[in-house]
Order: sequence, then C-alpha cells, then structure tokens
Amino acid sequence: MTPRDRWLALLNRESYDRVPLTYRATSEFTEKLLAYLDCDTFEQARERLHIEPVVTVSPRYVGPPIEADKDVYGIRYQYTDYGEGTYHDAVFHPLAEYDSVEEIEDDYQWPDPDWWDYSGIAEQIEGKEDCIIRGGAYEEFATFKFLRGVTRGYLDLVEKPEIVHYCMGKLTDLRYENAARIYEQIPGKVIWTWVAEDFGTQDGLLISLEHIHEFFLPHMKRMIDLVHEAGAFAFHHSDGAVSENLPQMIEIGIDVLEPVQWRCKGMEREGLKADFGDDLVFMGAMDNQYTLARGSMEEVKQEVVDNIRILGEGGGYMLGCCHNIQVVSPPENIVAMYDTAYEAGWM
Repeated sequence: MTPRDRWLALLNRESYDRVPLTYRATSEFTEKLLAYLDCDTFEQARERLHIEPVVTVSPRYVGPPIEADKDVYGIRYQYTDYGEGTYHDAVFHPLAEYDSVEEIEDDYQWPDPDWWDYSGIAEQIEGKEDCIIRGGAYEEFATFKFLRGVTRGYLDLVEKPEIVHYCMGKLTDLRYENAARIYEQIPGKVIWTWVAEDFGTQDGLLISLEHIHEFFLPHMKRMIDLVHEAGAFAFHHSDGAVSENLPQMIEIGIDVLEPVQWRCKGMEREGLKADFGDDLVFMGAMDNQYTLARGSMEEVKQEVVDNIRILGEGGGYMLGCCHNIQVVSPPENIVAMYDTAYEAGWM
C-alpha cells in the first residue's frame, strides 16, 4: 500500500497492510540519528527506517514586517541552551498588562487571515500525492498563555474568564479561516489536522473538566467540524494523564489520540483500548521519558511488541514516540524501535 492508502484505510477502520510508523524529534537528535545511520538527509533515514512520509502544507506570510525575535502575535522569544541543544521560550507577553476586553480591543492588533498567501499550497504537494498531507492546526490556549504569560493565562480561567472567552474566540477565528483556505486550495487532499491542547500532567488533568467544557470544547468542536467537512481527520494531541477527559473529546469528534503516555496515571494501554478503542485511533505510545532515553534495547523491542499487541489489536494504532525524541536518547534504541515495528507490524 502507499503511505496515503495505508493511513486512510486505518483511519476509516478498513483493512491495511502494516502499522504506520511516525517520527517526532528535536533537530539535535535528528542530526545524531543521521550520523549514526551514515545518512546525508532525513529522507534517506526515513526510507531506511520505513517511516511514513508526511508533507505539511502552509501558506506564505505576506503581512506587515515582523521583528526577528517575535511572532505574528507580537510574542517575543529567545533561545535557551540546555547543554546539548536549545529550546525556543516566550519571554515577552504582549497582552500581559491588560485588565479588560475593552483595553485589548482598543490597543491590540489581531493578525488578519489576509496576511497569508495561500496560492502556493497546491504546488507543495506536487509529486507527493502518495504521502500523508497535513494542513491546518489548532492549539490556541498555548498561544493565549504566551500572549498573557503562562501563569496569568491559567489564572484568567478563574479571575478573568471574559478575557479568555474573547481571546480564544479571536485566535480560533484565525485558525479556522487559515484551515478553511488551505482545504479550498487542495480539496480532499489533507488527511491530518492537529486539534491540540495540553490538558494533562503525569498524574491527572491540569485543567478541570468543567473549565475544559466551558473554555475549550466550543472552539475545538468548531475546528473539528471544519476538519470533517473537508474530509480530513482531527488528530488530538494532549500530553499526560488525560483519560478522564477523553469521553467529552470523543463527543466533540476527535478521531486520533496522540501521544498516549501510557506510564501516566490512568493511561494504561489495556484500559485505553478497552474503553476507547472503538472510537479512537491511537498514535505514539513509545515512552521517551524512560524506555527510549534510558531503557535497554531489549526493553525498547518489548515495548514495540506490546504496543502493537495491545493498542493495535484489530487495527487502530500508529506507532511513534510519546513526544519529541530528545538528544539524550541512544540512536541504537530508536533504530531498534523502527526495525522491530516494521518486522512485527504486518497485519
């Protein structure tokens, strides 16, 4: 099967040939992996490891000039060095000092969807029709937190709910229009759209079910409905222990749960498959807090086999890591993961 056919068959609960393999990693680890495999490009490594080719389409920014260290929202970032690599951290929050919706309306310029040119989208998939096309994305509370400051953003759920409702509406408007225009350019081609929010810690929900229902679900459902109207699938990313929230996420229409951190409380694989396997496809589940980073090669191989046996029973599983593979992970563990999955994943 082509990668596209394989994914569509799996997502539509039809028969397919083998478990798809996905990849997420920091750039530092990817460089380490290429050196280990003696590959010049990631494309060579991808083919060697049988990783599915994903093509992300996006419009070209043509709006007002943006300062080099800022994004389109005015959030300023700086790189933080952690020894073997860097992370991009928000250090200036443009809405931090506002106390009301009226102040924001009077003084802040929201990005306009016309600041992007969508006319080149179709060219981005030419010759790549058999690949998995990803386009459009939603994770707007993450943006809201950086607009307000992370601590302030969470406090606003209790202290300034009107600001949360207003800003989340504005942010969703932009994401909705962005996705709609992408779909219009390549009708029926996009398979995968992120509809993400991080709701979990290692032990439970970071945000209450009531707050999720009030502040998040209406916007996420709006996006999911658009995704489905375009013939695509809503991939829901949420780290941590989120099983308590899954029923209401299923109710608004998510199709795929990623990354499945099965070592977290309440995220045991057998329980997830039994409780939600009829409604969700599972993506990820290779633990990179312990197994990939510090486990033995035999532990990696065993986890692959267990994931395919448990989460892949009857279909509905895409294998990959639980988050970006970090540079501390031994490349031999990652190669063992993909090699074992390719061998064991045939249906």
